[in-house]
Amino acid sequence: MKSREYEIAIVGAGPAGLTAALYAGRALKRTVLLEAGIPGGELLNTETIEDYPGFASITGPDLASKMTEHALTFGAEMIPARVTSISVQPDGTKRISVEDGEPYFAKAVILTAGGQPRKLDVPGELEYAGRGVSYCAVCDGAFFKGEHLAVIGGGDAALEEAGFLTRYASRVTLIHRRRDFRAQPVLVERARTNPKLDFVMDSVVDEITGDGQRVEGLRLRHLPGDEVSALPVGGVFIFIGFLPNSGLLSMHADHDSQGYYLTDSNMQTSVPGVYAAGDVRAQLTRQVTTAVGDATTAAMAATKLVELPLEVPSQS
Repeated sequence: MKSREYEIAIVGAGPAGLTAALYAGRALKRTVLLEAGIPGGELLNTETIEDYPGFASITGPDLASKMTEHALTFGAEMIPARVTSISVQPDGTKRISVEDGEPYFAKAVILTAGGQPRKLDVPGELEYAGRGVSYCAVCDGAFFKGEHLAVIGGGDAALEEAGFLTRYASRVTLIHRRRDFRAQPVLVERARTNPKLDFVMDSVVDEITGDGQRVEGLRLRHLPGDEVSALPVGGVFIFIGFLPNSGLLSMHADHDSQGYYLTDSNMQTSVPGVYAAGDVRAQLTRQVTTAVGDATTAAMAATKLVELPLEVPSQS
């Protein structure tokens, strides 16, 4: 087998990718894990994790470090590379193209590439990105000590990150377009009892304003009408959802209306030999526990697949 030929290739080193590498390595399959950045995925953006079995409380970066070390214990290779596309050759082998390098080849591919934060797409968001607009409280919260901050969103991430930001901010205002939060009840209760958190419901951000250098405020529109108000803030943290990195396949794979891959019970997509796990897969909830569960199934299924001879698809 040539140096860039593997039995299993895994794209993305978040919790799902690291788990898949662990299981594929334990199965003694020649496995490569391709990751463009630092291993850990969204764990690196999470300050404290309290719902991962075995750890009553652990920081996201610490769990990422432990997972990475464990994943490589059984022989999987981790290579820094940004995957640009994946195609299927006539014999069923998967060709994984990367930036600035020769392609990799594998009998099976497990897609665990996660995604990107969804943008508001309002005036000022792009202009002030990195200058008061952020999508990562853990990364940037410490830069806003004593500021009044705004958090946009109504799911788990928005409420968790709003609570985290109160340790730095003088005050945090959470803005949500609906009357009720989508977050878990325990997170809602925790937020409502935080004395440094207040809420603006049934409202959307129409514009992020500033002085040309830094964010200075928001222009809000209150639903269902068109009443507008201004909210002075020194920073805006946006947590309104996630866009899956599901555009790597050069052929069609079944997905839902938001772009998340649809899989069978073995985590296989509609493309034979291509599996999806973690945040790129359509599912009820996206947690570390579901990511590692998906990845365990995908790795075991991929292991069984690569033990079979490749079959050339019939031309009909």
